[in-house]
Amino acid sequence: MAEKVSKKDVVDHGKRDFLSGTTKAFGAAGAACACYPFIKSMSPSAKVEAQKYTEVDLSEIAEGDTKKVIWRGKAVFVKHRTQSEIALAAAGDKTVSIDPQTDAERVKKPEWLVTIAHCTHLGCVPIDGSTENWACPCHGSQFDVSGRVVKGPAPKNLEIPPYEFLDDNTIKIG
Repeated sequence: MAEKVSKKDVVDHGKRDFLSGTTKAFGAAGAACACYPFIKSMSPSAKVEAQKYTEVDLSEIAEGDTKKVIWRGKAVFVKHRTQSEIALAAAGDKTVSIDPQTDAERVKKPEWLVTIAHCTHLGCVPIDGSTENWACPCHGSQFDVSGRVVKGPAPKNLEIPPYEFLDDNTIKIG
């Protein structure tokens, strides 16, 4: 005798495939929505993005003066060097230094020195000792007019940040 097949026993494969696909799509969308805030939190903040570059108007800096600007939360010295300071920097190329480097390797234009204003020993901000050097007030490191360490516990020269001249009166740090 033939068995009678009820509607409960018949599988509608089209409906099953649709429901499986829809469930997978909603699951993937839910996972993406849950991951988005986590991934977004790894992006730099608006404050950091705003500090990505710092432009400096060089026309405001008189010859022999130094301007301190902030780039990425770090102090940066922009020094307009005099001819005598440029000559001192060139003479310093021949002297033995803790971290030997020529002035030409440290500047893009001889009259402008751009350097991060943090002592490489413990990160103090050096002060102007005279026209010939900067001095770290905490531990006595001294840096010449090219930012090269000449005395003290600092192991390296003052760091040179990435910068470029946009025109004769403007530089972009960063």
